[in-house]
Amino acid sequence: MQVTVCPPLELRGRVDLPASKSISNRALIIYALSREGEAFGMDGLGNVSDCDDTRVMVDALTRNPEVIDILAAGTAMRFLSAYLSVSRGTHILTGTERMRHRPIGILVDALRRLGAEVEYVENEGFPPLRIKGMRDGKNATNELALPGDVSSQYISALLMVGPVLKDGLRLRLTGSIVSRPYIEMTLGIMRRFGAQVAWESACELTVSPGGYRRVPYCVENDWSASSYWYEMVALSPREDAEVVLPNLFEESLQGDCAVRDIFRHLGVETEFWRDEDGLEGIRISKKGKPVERLEYDFVNQPDLAQTLVVTCALMGIPFRFSGLQSLKIKETDRLVALRTELRKLGYPIEETEGRILSWEGERTEAEEHPVIETYEDHRMAMSLVPACLKVGSVQVNNPEVVSKSYPRFWNDLERMGFSVKKS
Repeated sequence: MQVTVCPPLELRGRVDLPASKSISNRALIIYALSREGEAFGMDGLGNVSDCDDTRVMVDALTRNPEVIDILAAGTAMRFLSAYLSVSRGTHILTGTERMRHRPIGILVDALRRLGAEVEYVENEGFPPLRIKGMRDGKNATNELALPGDVSSQYISALLMVGPVLKDGLRLRLTGSIVSRPYIEMTLGIMRRFGAQVAWESACELTVSPGGYRRVPYCVENDWSASSYWYEMVALSPREDAEVVLPNLFEESLQGDCAVRDIFRHLGVETEFWRDEDGLEGIRISKKGKPVERLEYDFVNQPDLAQTLVVTCALMGIPFRFSGLQSLKIKETDRLVALRTELRKLGYPIEETEGRILSWEGERTEAEEHPVIETYEDHRMAMSLVPACLKVGSVQVNNPEVVSKSYPRFWNDLERMGFSVKKS
């Protein structure tokens, strides 16, 4: 399938974003662990995301099949690997072809040290996995060391099972710690469900045994998804562009709420509001002059990088963005994918050291009728579509990839006046 997207005459209105996928997936695992020995149900969880990653998680927890196919959901692969290691029974955890080439050895080694029986079904270091849960949560050791610059999802997966381990967990992170806000998000949700977890030092965490308690929990909307609307406001040719986004909070667990601060440099302001019924949200609009150059370290917000790379290029703002090393092992190699697709639009982006993208304002000849590839990556599609506000129209292959995190993306575009034609 292919879509052709053309911009609206004006960009003004309200968009109800999806619930946070990151919070939903953590809450689901913790909620399941709080109901150990019972059939899984979601009666205490509100506003859970309806994206692909969360749906496969809900399906796995509800049906508990012997073979669990998480498709392309990297979060589900990592979180369920840890969850199944402390759950009853033996399961095989698998996914798409791309998923079977995404490394998971660091997490598997850690789970084995805890006492879980985890085997590689095909290739060493990669899914599928055969997992036999530890009996009664009795761990062989309760002390682990993990590199701090690995995926924060490995760290979060281990932390979340810590309370149900007989001896709890002591986790030491070595080297520099990347994506710390995602670790803090995990800790915040764990505490909401009664877990005792604390930083003992700048690099060491202690999780006390004792399990979780059942409490009602409502998921906030997704700050990552808001980034595409920030991008559209920034790229809009009209000074009166304004988008209202409910259920986003100033005091958020999501590290990607930093998008509000980053886009201030690009002339987009954020106003927080609360209506008479108590509903909170934000209003984003053009205000102020964009900077002439932008430098930023995305080590704590890697999921925002694609949006900012595309925005700055289309606005003609030179940039140097670092801390992007984790993008090479996402749904695709996002560094290569960004460079490839932006070159089609006439922007030669440079990559250095496998962690830095930069652009000094150079232009090359754009393709006459460029077609954007999405690489099975939802963020490639959503970060590049707003380019239509500058180039007139954008054609995108395999638009269905947005279902991974933002299933209503194309519908929301149409409601805001964009033309979205499928072919």
